Amino acid sequence: MATTRTPPSDVSAEYIAQDIAAAIVAHRLPPGTRLREEALARAYDVSRTKIRAALLMLSKDKLIRTVPEKGAFVSKPSAAEAREIFAVRRILETALAREFVARATPADYKRIERHLQQERRAVKADDVQLRNGLLADFHILLADTVGNSVLTEMLRELSARSAIITVLYQSSLDAACSSDEHHAFLKAAKAGDVELACRLMVEHLEHVEHALNFTDELPAESNLITALLT
Repeated sequence: MATTRTPPSDVSAEYIAQDIAAAIVAHRLPPGTRLREEALARAYDVSRTKIRAALLMLSKDKLIRTVPEKGAFVSKPSAAEAREIFAVRRILETALAREFVARATPADYKRIERHLQQERRAVKADDVQLRNGLLADFHILLADTVGNSVLTEMLRELSARSAIITVLYQSSLDAACSSDEHHAFLKAAKAGDVELACRLMVEHLEHVEHALNFTDELPAESNLITALLT
C-alpha cells in the first residue's frame, strides 16, 4: 500500500524538481501528463513562482516540455522519433566499435569495467535515473576513448535524447539486459574480435529500441497530487 509523504516545511525548487522527476521516472506521471502550476503549488504548499523555477529545471533536463499558452507536460517522445534516433546511432556506433577495438588500452578497459560495476549496482538498486544515466554514459566513455571530438559531441546529443526515451519507456528488466550487453561487448572488444564487437553493438541498440513500450496510459488529471505525494 502506498503511503503519503509530507514535503519538508521549507520546500525548495530543487526539491520539487527532484520529486517530480522521481515521479516521472517511476512512471507515476506517464508521458504526456499535464503539470498544472496551481495543482503543484497546492501539492507542495508553495508559490507558483517556486513551481515555475522547478519546471524550468525539469525543462532543461528535457523531462518536460513547455507549450506556450498551454502549460507544461511530461515529455512524450514518439515511436517514430525513437526509431530515427536509434537508426542513426547504429550507423555511428558500428564505426565507434571498430575504432574502440583498435585504440583501447588496458587502462581504458579498467576504467570502463569500473563503470560497468556502477551500472550493475544501479540496476540492482532499481535507481532508474542513475541507472539510465550510467547506461547512456557507457557509450560516451567508448567515444571518449576513441578521441574523436566530433563523434563524441554527436553521441552526447543522441545519447541524451535516447536517455529520455529509455527513462520513460524502458522496463527494469530491459535495463538489466542492456547492462549485460555492455559486458558482452566489452568482452568481445577486449578479445580483439572486431566483427563480433560490431555485431553485438548493433544488436544491443536494436534490443533497446524494440523493447521500448509506448503504450502507457495517462492518469486521470484528478490523480496528479496523489501521484506526486505517494
